[in-house]
Amino acid sequence: MAENMISIEEALQIVRDNAEVLGVESVEMSEATGRVLAEDVFSDVNMPPFNKSAMDGYACRKKDLPGPLKVLGEIPAGSFQTFSIGQGECVKIMTGAPVPESADVVIMKEFVEILDNDHIRYTKGDSASNICLLGEDVQKGDKVLSAGILIRPEHIAVLAGVGKTTVDVFRRPNVAVMTTGSELVEPIEKPSAGQIRNSNGPQMVAQLQSMKLPVQYFGIVEDTADATKLAVQNALQENDVILLSGGVSVGDYDFVPEVMKNLGFTILTTVMAAKPGKHTLFARKGNQYVFGLPGNPVSSYVQLEVIGKELLYRLMGTSFTPFRIKAQLTIDFRRKKSNRYEFLPVIISPSGKVELLPYHGSAHIHALTRANALMEIPVGVSEINKGESVYVRPL
Repeated sequence: MAENMISIEEALQIVRDNAEVLGVESVEMSEATGRVLAEDVFSDVNMPPFNKSAMDGYACRKKDLPGPLKVLGEIPAGSFQTFSIGQGECVKIMTGAPVPESADVVIMKEFVEILDNDHIRYTKGDSASNICLLGEDVQKGDKVLSAGILIRPEHIAVLAGVGKTTVDVFRRPNVAVMTTGSELVEPIEKPSAGQIRNSNGPQMVAQLQSMKLPVQYFGIVEDTADATKLAVQNALQENDVILLSGGVSVGDYDFVPEVMKNLGFTILTTVMAAKPGKHTLFARKGNQYVFGLPGNPVSSYVQLEVIGKELLYRLMGTSFTPFRIKAQLTIDFRRKKSNRYEFLPVIISPSGKVELLPYHGSAHIHALTRANALMEIPVGVSEINKGESVYVRPL
């Protein structure tokens, strides 16, 4: 083989081996979503903090059912009234209110018959306790969150529940985005003969923003070594990662590898057994990184999802594990060459089947707009029959 292609897994391992976390900072809980936790979090309270009613009803002794029962009073949520419940007695209680120690069951109000102003009867045969016991979810001192998790809204609820209003997180990488290509103009401009609008730049910025990363857009870079070097040098002044598209292949106007070497970067990947995204560059110099994507928009999108996210999440202090499922293909699939791991835009139907889309190759970005997943075809596989299962990665 003329080119020394490495596998996608080898490329991912190179990224894992080289990406180093960038430090720790403290943020307010309200700003922590999408960040990676840099400390273990422990509970300062029991949860629930008392025996709590799981529903609206009446707290009583189970051995006194079905009754009749005398109603001693009422305990609303938020109050802590003390009742001593004896034989043939109960207390009306609301969801979330503390259950008196002398009660061992809360009967649902839906199964209660009102006999008079202060007497009731239980009308069902048996009852669950309907009591959330003190500390049954979390006990004081328990670890509730571990360092390294990507904080989601449900984690915010846990932080709030233990009073952790300020939290240590790993620093996010500052990312510079640029696109190379003398044929490009920005979207606001009307292309003249031989020109096309820059779609990769806005696409990459949007992908990074969906990860809640700080992004600085450096625009379009001319296809010359000097322009490429100047743009990269400028971006390196304030950024940890440079994400660029175009100029990473082996053409006469692909200056990125040459510039990286001249600036002292070690080039770690250049050619992957991947389709799209064969020419994907990863370079490192100290704690700064360059991730170079092919110029075609589907290639750029896919490899930022597959390899780029692994780099960025590793720098943020966690690993990136894409959600992948197996689903059945609705038609026969064939391809001529099987020497690359291929990603195809597809639709996962409501019935859980994989439907192929019209797709003309890595420049056909419109195919991605109709897709809700990427189908994965491993190296060595050239035929997949209808009804066979394939891995798909939801988008």
